[in-house]
Amino acid sequence: VLEVTGKALPLYGADFFENSRYDMQQQQSPVGDDYVLGAGDQLLIRVWGSTSGETQATIDRAGEIAIPKLGTLKLAGVKASQAQASVKALFNKFYKDIEVSVSLGKLRKITVFVVGQSRYPGSYQLNSQATLTSGLFASGGPNASGSIRKVQLKRNGAVVSELDLYAFLGKGDKTSDVRLQDGDVIFYPQATGHMAFVGKVNAPGVFEIKNSQETVADFL
Repeated sequence: VLEVTGKALPLYGADFFENSRYDMQQQQSPVGDDYVLGAGDQLLIRVWGSTSGETQATIDRAGEIAIPKLGTLKLAGVKASQAQASVKALFNKFYKDIEVSVSLGKLRKITVFVVGQSRYPGSYQLNSQATLTSGLFASGGPNASGSIRKVQLKRNGAVVSELDLYAFLGKGDKTSDVRLQDGDVIFYPQATGHMAFVGKVNAPGVFEIKNSQETVADFL
C-alpha cells in the first residue's frame, strides 16, 4: 500500500493492542453477583455485634474456608451473592445478635494458552473474571499474518466461541466475548487477506477481509 499510494496507512484495530502486555495478574475487575466461587478465591470477613473481628480466608482445594474457632465452611460452587448469607449462617450457630460482612479479595488465577498467529504465543495467568478479549489484550494481538476477525476459543478440543473483533470495535458487540476457564486455548488463525481504503473516507486504512462474501459496501 505504501508503494502504491505513498501513504503508510494504519491497520484497523491494531491500536486496540497498543497498550497491551501489561501485568494482567494485577488487574481486578468488579465481581458480579453470579460469579461462582472456587479454589483460590479470597474472602474478607468482618463481624460485629456480640463479638467482633476481621479475618481473611482463602478457599482451599477442597472448596472450603477455615474460620478460627468455628471450623470449616464449603463455599466452592456458591455464587458471590450468596456467600455472605452462608458465612453468617455459620456464625449464627455460635453467636447471637451478630452481623457479618463478606467481600471478595484476590481472585483465583486461571491458565490460558495462546497459540497460532499470535504476536506473543504462550501461556498466561489471568484472573478468573477474564474474558476472551482480555486474553487477546494480554497476548498483544495477532502477528503480521494473524487474524483478529476469526479468533477461536477452544475448550476440551471444541470451538466454543469465535470472535470478530471488528464487531466489537465498530459496533460494541460483545456477544462472542465469553468468560475464560482454566485450560482454555485461544487460537489466532491466519488472515484471509486485506484491503485498503484511501482518499476521502472517514477512516483511511488497511482492513482485514473475513471472507469472500464481504463487499466494498460492508467496509464503507
